[in-house]
Amino acid sequence: MNTEEHGKKMSQLIAKCWADESFKAKLLADTVAVLKAEGIDLPTGVIVKAVENTDKTFNLVIPLRPENLSDDQLYSVSAGLCGGLTR
Repeated sequence: MNTEEHGKKMSQLIAKCWADESFKAKLLADTVAVLKAEGIDLPTGVIVKAVENTDKTFNLVIPLRPENLSDDQLYSVSAGLCGGLTR
């Protein structure tokens, strides 16, 4: 599954959670089984945690740092710069 297909599946999964409280409860309780049932394959050994934002809790996810970014490129991205600008 490519990145675009994966993003589409995840968007559909979130929409289904918003429309169906029972489905959302199942996803939160047994994330891996629900993902597999929805056709989302996970690599062996990957741990998945489904969490829900509420009016009092906001979950901030920090993605894994891409291995191919130099320190200057990382600085540019974190500073909101574009066009290859560096410090």
